[in-house]
Amino acid sequence: MSSHPDPHALGAFLRARRAQLRPEQCGLPATDSTRRVTGLRREEVAALAAISVDYYTRLEQGRVRASTPVLATLARALHLDEDEERYLYQLAGRTDDRPQRRGRRPQHLRPAMRRLLDQLTHTPALVLGRRLDILAWNPTATALYTDFAAVPAHQRNYLRLMFTDPAIRGLHREWAHDARDAVAALRMEAGADSDDPELARLVGDLTVQDADFRTWWAQQRVNSATYGTKHYRHPLVGDLTLDCDTWSGGDGSGQRLMVLTAEPGSPSHDGLRILASWTARQTEPDAARHTSR
Repeated sequence: MSSHPDPHALGAFLRARRAQLRPEQCGLPATDSTRRVTGLRREEVAALAAISVDYYTRLEQGRVRASTPVLATLARALHLDEDEERYLYQLAGRTDDRPQRRGRRPQHLRPAMRRLLDQLTHTPALVLGRRLDILAWNPTATALYTDFAAVPAHQRNYLRLMFTDPAIRGLHREWAHDARDAVAALRMEAGADSDDPELARLVGDLTVQDADFRTWWAQQRVNSATYGTKHYRHPLVGDLTLDCDTWSGGDGSGQRLMVLTAEPGSPSHDGLRILASWTARQTEPDAARHTSR
């Protein structure tokens, strides 16, 4: 690690890189009559990196030394390639601390989780991985939520869909409550792996796209609950009140099985039976679809 990093050189690189980015490359409006700078504004980079504008400004001015987690989020926010990211860490004097892109390793569905999905034919079930990525689902989960197979793999994330998919958002009768809990669960995970660049991208994207996410993420509420009750309003079967339980695989992979069940004999139980019978006619014999991320 360099003992004498040049903070002014780092600031110059950050300014040059954000000047080269077009707003639409980062999910921002392509046209803005108030835009007076080439490329991205400081506040836009700060939002994408989930850091304060003041902190980012001081970075560009060479008045503060960037931490390793902040460098990871900036590399993602500024769309740096491998060489640019390596250079960023060199300028900051943190070459030895450069993360090994752990978040980009594929997440492979564990065989035991696949077998569980194959056997859960009458209740919605999902396998969640790191960052609440959706790794697998069964046909009844498709009938309840959406056709996950039609969602691009890099967008197939439980929290992202909660905020950006109108159908899933409208499905939740208590959306604000459920979304805040999901944000708190992600915040809990972020504490254990704050330099995950894929996590930084997810947080940056949702920070820019949704005011509620910005507010709730800034509150730093955490939640490790593995059970609760969810209330849905489904277009086919109407209102559903379902118990949501999540079990961890216990092998360090971060994979969790999320299952939604209803009280036997209740209207919600009948609704799930209707969904299950409907999906049985619509899907292939191989019940559980899955993907590697």
